[in-house]
Amino acid sequence: MKAIAKFILFTLLGWRLENDFPQQPKKYVVIAAPHTSWLDFPIAILSRMASGTMIHFIGKASLFKGIFGSFFRVLGGTPVDRTKSNNMVDAVIDIFNKKEEFRLGISPEGTRKKVDKWKTGFYYIAKGAKVPVVMATLDFKNKKIKISEPYYTTESKEADFEVFHSFFKGVKGKNPELF
Repeated sequence: MKAIAKFILFTLLGWRLENDFPQQPKKYVVIAAPHTSWLDFPIAILSRMASGTMIHFIGKASLFKGIFGSFFRVLGGTPVDRTKSNNMVDAVIDIFNKKEEFRLGISPEGTRKKVDKWKTGFYYIAKGAKVPVVMATLDFKNKKIKISEPYYTTESKEADFEVFHSFFKGVKGKNPELF
């Protein structure tokens, strides 16, 4: 599967992978941005498969119904009910605490629409689970996926978000006006 994913991503689609997903530590949160198109998902899945590193994801529950539900679960997905007011951060921290190895990919924007401010759930998940954040770009202009080294959050949320935002500076999503 890894060879097929590499062939599709690199040869057929012309993407490049700068760095690879870290093998250590065995637990971290991946923030992938910009998230401006449905095409982000297949590119992210192909890059994960090409690297050979399982990165799990969460998605709205409606995506996990019927045939697609089985498909998304096989790909490493977990459905979330966004209509209920449940404590998603604590639930995900609990998953991290129960597993020996778990890497979770999240879009910091939380949607494909333009947002003024990123959601903070990924940050509180990383802090609560005591795991680092790995940043991954989806740069459609340069067809480049860049992966950062693990970043351990500090006591300053503002300083941490400056690091996150600077990593993605200049990256163009499929629909750049949405980022």
